[in-house]
Amino acid sequence: MKPLNYAILKYFTKVEEACADDVIEALKGQYGSFKALKKNAVITALMTAEANGLIEETRFELDKSNQLKVYYHAHEDGAATINKYIRD
Repeated sequence: MKPLNYAILKYFTKVEEACADDVIEALKGQYGSFKALKKNAVITALMTAEANGLIEETRFELDKSNQLKVYYHAHEDGAATINKYIRD
């Protein structure tokens, strides 16, 4: 099993875009027992990946509870870098 942060990055090479809630939903089957698979920790991981140029923000919206949801995607260069260093 990959480290959680690797799995988060790899997820973005397989989807058009996603927010933290999407990541948690997609990974909870394999990583559900990990303490770091919580919304705040996933948001931090996504912001770090964005700061490192691996993913970029695509849009944002408010959910039904008026909580901000930020969506990201792995652009071509970011996906290539992720796939180069993190194998399936």
